[in-house]
Amino acid sequence: MNETNADKLKRRNAELAILNSIAQALNRSVDLDEAVQTALAQVADLLDLYTGWVWLLRENGDSYLAAAQNLPPALAHRPDKMAGTCYCLDTFRAGDLAGAANVNVVTCSRLKGLIDGTDGLRYHASIPLYAHGRKMGVLNVASRDWRQLSAEDLQLLYTVGDMLGIAVERAHLFTQQAALGALEERNRLAREIHDTLAQGLTAVSLQLESADALLEADAAPAKVRQVVQHALALTRANLEEARRSVLDLRAAPLEGRTLVEALAALAEQTAVPVDLLVQGGVRPLPRRLETGLYRLAQEALQNVSRHAQARRAVVELAFRPAEIRLTVADDGVGFDPTAVPPDRFGLIGMNERVRLLNGRLHLQSAPGEGTHIEVVLPG
Repeated sequence: MNETNADKLKRRNAELAILNSIAQALNRSVDLDEAVQTALAQVADLLDLYTGWVWLLRENGDSYLAAAQNLPPALAHRPDKMAGTCYCLDTFRAGDLAGAANVNVVTCSRLKGLIDGTDGLRYHASIPLYAHGRKMGVLNVASRDWRQLSAEDLQLLYTVGDMLGIAVERAHLFTQQAALGALEERNRLAREIHDTLAQGLTAVSLQLESADALLEADAAPAKVRQVVQHALALTRANLEEARRSVLDLRAAPLEGRTLVEALAALAEQTAVPVDLLVQGGVRPLPRRLETGLYRLAQEALQNVSRHAQARRAVVELAFRPAEIRLTVADDGVGFDPTAVPPDRFGLIGMNERVRLLNGRLHLQSAPGEGTHIEVVLPG
């Protein structure tokens, strides 16, 4: 019986509805496990299937079971049966499982030969997962009452697999980016802690050596005490700096909050009154950028509190089409940027952080004229 135009339109609308639902589910998360499990559940529900599982490939080519739903007892209770290679994975690796025409029902080599515990399942459809031509894995879905799959069914399953493949690649890239950002941040903080402690302890050592020399020369106790007190002050300052850097390694200021919410909380916690201004269309940014912007604002406001003697500060976050601008300005005493004291490690750390984020930093200040810091990051 030929399909009428009305039937074609109805079928096409149903397919679009299925694809839209799956796309929405995949876009809700960049977590790999969650994305794969969600997609599998959506496919099984929307296509009236019951059982399914997803194999993904590691960088070395090995496969692993990334998600499963309603496995028959013969597979669910036998982990060894869901390990290693199989007919569909071998076919996929060989490059013979590509294109909608090759998405079809095959006998499951893991169920073949089993009598009990199969729930009547013998066959599954194998859908290849690719992303920009790169092999990502295989989606297997099964039903007890398989029928001959039409060309439209094959194309729909292949499109679903293509969407899932892209989602898997996106999750991989997000995980790699997060790991790279964390590594760069830890390396930067490690260098900052090292430099801070090294220079700080050198200064303390010089003061103690001076005190020792004064004692050898039978100097007045008051003079010796003054040097020792200076050494103690330096020790306390460096201890506080080390504690702050360690807290930076452990803290997660954006956890459960947007960047704007985290900056608002930071403004409230700063000793100097801070006005927070947000311009442009606020949009989510990569976590690496959001964390970097927060830390830059945090360091700038710490400098304001410690050194500026300011009455007020302003933090401005501007979202532009291809970049993000963070500005921190104060009405404090200012300083000469060409003669920054050697103990101003905050400015050194800010410059290094901006460089790691591929941005640029502009500092404007003068004695008696306050300080204006502008950071521009691609985004």
